[in-house]
Amino acid sequence: MPLDIGDPAPNFELRNSNSSQGDSVMNLEQSRRKNGLIVVFECNHCPYVIASISRLEAMSEKAKGLEIGFVGINSNDPTVYPNDSFEHMQTRAEGMSYPYLHDSTQDIAHAYDAKRTPEFFLFDSQLKLIYKGRMDDSPRDPTTVQTHELDDAIQAMLEGKSPAISITESIGCSVKWKS
Repeated sequence: MPLDIGDPAPNFELRNSNSSQGDSVMNLEQSRRKNGLIVVFECNHCPYVIASISRLEAMSEKAKGLEIGFVGINSNDPTVYPNDSFEHMQTRAEGMSYPYLHDSTQDIAHAYDAKRTPEFFLFDSQLKLIYKGRMDDSPRDPTTVQTHELDDAIQAMLEGKSPAISITESIGCSVKWKS
C-alpha cells in the first residue's frame, strides 16, 4: 500500500553502518527530532546518489540546524549489487553526518513505498508525512537545479503550512529488489 500524505511514518529498527552517528541499531523514535524527520532511501552505487552526496550532506546539516532528524536507508539487494553490502555501507559512512541504516529485509522500503534512490520522505513533528519525492529537479548536475521541492516543503512545514507541492517523482535508480 502506498504511503500517502498525512499517513504516520512506518516504524523501523535497522542496523546503522555509521558508528559515529547514532547507535548500532536505530529506530524511528531515535531518528526524529523536535520538528520532524527526513528519511532518504539511498545506496552506494547509484550515480544519482553519488552526484548528490554533497547536497545530502548539506541537507543533513540544514535539518540538524532546524531540529529535524535525518537518516539514510539502503534497501538494495547486496547479492545483486555487492557495493550495497553493509560492509561497503560502513566504508561510505566514514565522514557522513547522519545515520546510514541497512534495510536487509527490504520491509522498510516496502512500508514506505520507496521506488528510487535517492527518494525523500519528510515527516512533521507528529511524524505525519508532509512530502515525498525528489530533493530537486537535477540530482546528477547541481549546476542545473531549477526547483527545490524538498527545501520548499521543509519551509512550508516549519511555517505551519502544507507544501505547494507535496508529491514529486524521484529521479534516480530503482530500488534493487530481491527476487
